[in-house]
Amino acid sequence: MDLLSKLNEKIDNLLKNYEELQKENEILKLEIENYKEKLDQKDTELAECKEQMALKEIELEEVLSKIEAILGK
Repeated sequence: MDLLSKLNEKIDNLLKNYEELQKENEILKLEIENYKEKLDQKDTELAECKEQMALKEIELEEVLSKIEAILGK
């Protein structure tokens, strides 16, 4: 095998490797986007839960006030 053939083979291998890495990179980018979307959904759920907890805490404080009023505290 002459030098030019070896060089062409190495270049072909490098190009093939580069193309495979580009495909893998695209797949990873899509995975990252999917994880970002899931994270946004979880953030929204968490915010809703925090809001519900705050409302429940207000309700509990109102009930406690009524009980204290009934007991004459």
